[in-house]
Amino acid sequence: MIKAEELDAKFDAGESVLEYFDLSTAKRGDMVTQVLPIDLPVWMWELLEQEAQRLGVERQSLVKTWIAQQLVKSSVDG
Repeated sequence: MIKAEELDAKFDAGESVLEYFDLSTAKRGDMVTQVLPIDLPVWMWELLEQEAQRLGVERQSLVKTWIAQQLVKSSVDG
């Protein structure tokens, strides 16, 4: 077991501290999900699939990332 001060020092020094946490039980309170059914034209679906494959990510991850980026940008731009 590691003391809090030691963990803080490692983190502050830029060292990885992930080995000290059980990530299988980690949760973020703001990560509760809600399903959003959406209909897209076939051409958009195909381009979305191509972009996801190009980036090597799941289609759903790409959509969530793009939506999050736009929401953050909108909140900053006011």
